[in-house]
Amino acid sequence: MKDTLNEWGNAKIPFFFMIDFAVKNFYISPFSTLDDDIFFVLDEFSHFFPKKPPKNPCHNTLLKKPVHFARYVKAFDYVLENMRNGNTYLLNLTFPTEIEIDCSLLTVFLNSTAKFRLYFKDKFVVFSPERFIKIENNLISTFPMKGTINADIPNAQAKILADEKEMAEHVMVVDLLRNDLSIVAKKVRATKFRYVEKISAGNQGLLQVSSEISGVLENSWHGKIGDILWALLPAGSISGAPKKKTVEIIQAVEGYDRGFFTGIFGYFDGKIVDSAVMIRFVEKQGDKFIYKSGGGITIDSDAQSEYQEMLAKVYLPV
Repeated sequence: MKDTLNEWGNAKIPFFFMIDFAVKNFYISPFSTLDDDIFFVLDEFSHFFPKKPPKNPCHNTLLKKPVHFARYVKAFDYVLENMRNGNTYLLNLTFPTEIEIDCSLLTVFLNSTAKFRLYFKDKFVVFSPERFIKIENNLISTFPMKGTINADIPNAQAKILADEKEMAEHVMVVDLLRNDLSIVAKKVRATKFRYVEKISAGNQGLLQVSSEISGVLENSWHGKIGDILWALLPAGSISGAPKKKTVEIIQAVEGYDRGFFTGIFGYFDGKIVDSAVMIRFVEKQGDKFIYKSGGGITIDSDAQSEYQEMLAKVYLPV
């Protein structure tokens, strides 16, 4: 798969790509042969929209059946034990939450205003606020997102920017992503640090904190798109640091297969690569809908707060 993306990039063939969290399962296709039940939007770029919206609009009903708190605490304590032993210092802990909704995945996709969204074959839908990497004019940039707060809280922006735990977690991710980019690029630096954007989360607004890290690629980068993606995956913001050991801990403690959740999807149009992290993720499993969510854990994290943050991220954009 990696070599195929290199070849298509070198030939300037526009294509779509999707890679799972474990970097083991993929879907790649030139635009010219992309299946007609895949729709996506990446910022201002969109591809293959359905002609008619579905007839069953959502009525904003969302019933959550989350993992029990005791199960979460067991995993949380295991993560903290590994932190005390020096195996990891930042880990993104996630769990699946069964939800009940009265509409289709396509309706969820069509109702979303997220910058990055994907509908994949009526199997899952993504409405992500987080870009992964963008490559344009030999410049590669990544945009780690760490830190969210309810926008309705008084002085919300000042509070989250002053929060020491949030600051420490964000610095760790920026450092990790800067090191990751240095594998494939030169002159890597943080061009924006902890900027705040407002996003819609169902019926409420959220403030999210992100940074921008950029570096310079060789002129021949088009023929190395696969190599670049493989060197950077899985995304640091949804795994942790140090990455390799942290991913091993994640796979041991979460007790389920993330699948394409926290993987990436994106496109190459012949000139530009753009991509997003697959968070805010609803998957159809038989006759059930599963929403996967989580958050970053550090040595100073509180289990109850992290559990509530995980559940707060379970929402629909309708």
